[in-house]
Amino acid sequence: MKAPRFAYRRPESLDEVLQLLAEHGEEARILAGGQSLMPTLNMRLSRPRLLIDINRIDELRGISFEDGTVRIGALARHAEVMDSPVVAEHLPMIAEAMPHVAHVAIRNRGTFGGSIALADPAAELPACAVALGAEFVLASARGRRTVAARSFFNGLYETERADDELLVETRIPAIESGYRSSFMELARRHGDFALAGVCCHAKVDGGVLSDVRLAYFGSEDRPRFADAASAAAEGKAWSDDVKEAVKTALGDDLDPIGNFHASAATRLHLARVLTGRAIDRMVAAG
Repeated sequence: MKAPRFAYRRPESLDEVLQLLAEHGEEARILAGGQSLMPTLNMRLSRPRLLIDINRIDELRGISFEDGTVRIGALARHAEVMDSPVVAEHLPMIAEAMPHVAHVAIRNRGTFGGSIALADPAAELPACAVALGAEFVLASARGRRTVAARSFFNGLYETERADDELLVETRIPAIESGYRSSFMELARRHGDFALAGVCCHAKVDGGVLSDVRLAYFGSEDRPRFADAASAAAEGKAWSDDVKEAVKTALGDDLDPIGNFHASAATRLHLARVLTGRAIDRMVAAG
């Protein structure tokens, strides 16, 4: 199929983008990498009256580190994030996750901000952002505001971003001394969306875990922070008994959605297995 008719604008400034969003709201769509938008246009699942191409807005680019925080511009390509020495040094979970994001051709065009704004529940980066305590900066003609990652994702492709707002950057605290991160996912084929995935982040001191953060993707209609499972490991020396307690508690956190790829029970089982392996690796590294 071919895309429906739409108007096209390629602004030269962020202010122009925000003015267009203020005027057109839900009838407009943002074109960044286009790796999700173009297929939905061609299948006519998306029918915007206006397409706003933001690829000329330089202030939306770049990756930088300042005052303990990594700033990733909305237009940073996945390949840039994957190759960034700043990300490798300060955000090892993101560095570990990036090779699992789709395939090379898509990573060359797809953007970090696009993945966050789309909020696909099987995507890696939203869950990483939740586990790492990221914040998203949203801009509109009305001003700017910051939303915590744990409050940003509302459901299947639904977020806190208003129709007249643009995600302009992500701010992620750099990993601190004594902390460890671990990322794992299971997909039918490398680069496909995950059947189950886990992002683990915690302080590890002699095998004892604290400030434990477990976030999951590929299970529900949004990335899920696992409060019960995280609490089950908090302040504990990692052992087989604690591992089993975390796996059991995960049943209170996750209510997976089954489909023809995997049943709900299978997804929960996979999440439990991945959790044990991910924390094992994190503790061994600590």
